[in-house]
Amino acid sequence: MKLGISSYCLAPNMAEGKMTIFDVIDWAKDHGCEHIEFVPFYLPFVDEKNKCLNTDLIDQVREHCQKVDLEISTYSVNADLLIPDAADRRAEIERVKLHIDVAARLGIHWMRHDIANFRRPFSTNTLPHFNEELPLMVEGTRELCDYAASLGINTTLENHGFFCNGSERVLRIFEALERPNMKMTMDVGNFLCVDEYNLAAVKRCLHLAQIIHLKDFYIRTKEQLPSQNEMFNCNNGSWFETLGGQMIRGSIVGQGDLPIPEIIQNIKQSGYDGYVSIEFEGMEPCERGTEISLNMARAFFGREIGKQSVPKMEWT
Repeated sequence: MKLGISSYCLAPNMAEGKMTIFDVIDWAKDHGCEHIEFVPFYLPFVDEKNKCLNTDLIDQVREHCQKVDLEISTYSVNADLLIPDAADRRAEIERVKLHIDVAARLGIHWMRHDIANFRRPFSTNTLPHFNEELPLMVEGTRELCDYAASLGINTTLENHGFFCNGSERVLRIFEALERPNMKMTMDVGNFLCVDEYNLAAVKRCLHLAQIIHLKDFYIRTKEQLPSQNEMFNCNNGSWFETLGGQMIRGSIVGQGDLPIPEIIQNIKQSGYDGYVSIEFEGMEPCERGTEISLNMARAFFGREIGKQSVPKMEWT
């Protein structure tokens, strides 16, 4: 098993110009990470206007990871394969194929893409909508699976957002797909977005996991947070609403309200031996929150990953 981070953890610093992607790679290596996962936030691997790859950047990132001996585990992109207009949906599928090309040029064998838009209106996230749109999910995802396979790449589906989330829906999608090169990016926290008990959901989906996102949330009622309903604004520690009306906010791993010790114990007992990726999205400064999350994860897993290379940081 390999512990690392998603570049998403440090995206706030990239957004503010405090770090480049090369700084993020160096930070991960210096903090004992065994792998890094890339997301294209402030990381323009694809020139979507001109529909081509930024090959110079891709090559520089790949070579920098090789130089510091940090494995690239996967590449994760948002997507919406359920756009109602057929022409727009076709354009979206072709856009995702460009990102699969990025994964191939990075020299990796796994790439995650979404099926549904995270920001779908809640009124369209019902079970009848899911049943109606399942054939379209399968059609687009199979095409991307097959395209990825032609390049030697496997794809993953994440329990992300409010539509393709929840263990029952995820399992139904996999049953319908029938593609051996499709696995799961299992986010232990995201099940809460659809109000499913995380520990039970993790148990149900562990056999599908190729990479595990480790995150934590605070959980409150609306009554505890007057005037704090910030729907779809979960970045940098904002509260947002679950499908069932709870309010949640990202926290440092192990300091929120999820049963993280029990979840990790189940991961260990399952024999899982893949990638575990910290995905910190709390309100603390991103470097500090990510560092503490890494250390908490090491403690829960009972490991000494990269301990000798981890610097002691001072915070003011």
